[in-house]
Amino acid sequence: MRLNEREDILELTREWKGERFPDGRPRVSDEKLAIIKTLTQEEIWHPLYFSGYRFQFQGNLRTLHQGKKLYGRAVTCCFAPQRPDLRRLSFDTAAAKGWKGDCNQWVIDSLVEGDVVVCDLYDKIFKGTFVGGNLTTAVKARTKTGGAVVWGGVRDIEQMRKIDAQVYFRGVDPTPIRDCELTAFNGPCRIGEAICLPGDIVVGSDNGVLFLPSHMVDLVIENAYKMQVRDLYGFPKLEQGIYTTADIDAPVWPKEMMQELLAFIDAAPEAAKYRGLDWSVELRAAAGDEEAVQEMLRRFDIESM
Repeated sequence: MRLNEREDILELTREWKGERFPDGRPRVSDEKLAIIKTLTQEEIWHPLYFSGYRFQFQGNLRTLHQGKKLYGRAVTCCFAPQRPDLRRLSFDTAAAKGWKGDCNQWVIDSLVEGDVVVCDLYDKIFKGTFVGGNLTTAVKARTKTGGAVVWGGVRDIEQMRKIDAQVYFRGVDPTPIRDCELTAFNGPCRIGEAICLPGDIVVGSDNGVLFLPSHMVDLVIENAYKMQVRDLYGFPKLEQGIYTTADIDAPVWPKEMMQELLAFIDAAPEAAKYRGLDWSVELRAAAGDEEAVQEMLRRFDIESM
C-alpha cells in the first residue's frame, strides 16, 4: 500500500510549478496565502468554476467556532470501513515508515505550520470521530493557524471548543474512532460533493469550505483583483447615473469604458494595488476580437456552463 509517497504527490499535482514541501505537496507562498485571505469565497469560486473546476465547494458542515475562518494548505486522507486484510496492510505500511499510533495519528503527526487536515471519513460519525480534545490540541500545536475539515465525526466537543483551532465536521459522538482504516494519505480526497488534492488552499467560512487548487492561485488572484477594481471604478458611476447596471455588468466593456477604467487605475491612489494587471483579453474583446469576446462570455456566463 502506498501512503504519503512523494512520487505519487508530485504526479498528482504536476500542474503546480512552484516550491514544494519535503513530502512533495505544493507550497503556495505565504504572501499569496495572505492575499487569498482578503478575498471572498465567491471571488475565489468564480474563476475556478468558469475554468472547469466545478466541484470545489461544500456546505452542510458544522463548525467548532462560529464566525472563525480557516485558511491553510491541505493534507488529505481517506478512510474506508474496516476489513482485516486491508487493515493489516495499512498498519504494516505505517510500521515500515516508523509511524506510531492509529491511522488518524499518522496524519496529524505529519502536520506542519499552516496545514489543514482534510479527511474523508465517509460521513461516519458513530465510531467515526477523527479528532477530539487531544488531537485537536495537537493540530493547533503543529499547524499554529490551521485546523481540520472532517466528512465524519468528532468527539470531546466541549474540550475542543476551548482550543483556538477551526474544525469543520458532520456530527458529534462520544465514541472513539473504530472499525475503519486509512486507505489514502495525501491522495485525492472527496468532501461531500467537493474534491481536494494535497497542497490545495482550504478556505473555510460560515458558508462552508472551498478547495483552491494550488496551480490556480495566480488566476484566482488576478480575476478577483479585476472584479474588485471594476467595482471600485463602476460603483460611483452607477451612483452618479453615468452608467446603468447593464453597462457595468456587461461581460465585454466597450473601448471607451475600458480606456476610462485603465486611466482610473493609473491615476487613483485607491487603485494602486491593481496596477500591473494584464487587460489584453478585455482590450481585444472591446475592439471586437471574436475569440476574446467568447473568452469574456465564458468567464461571465456561469449559468450556461
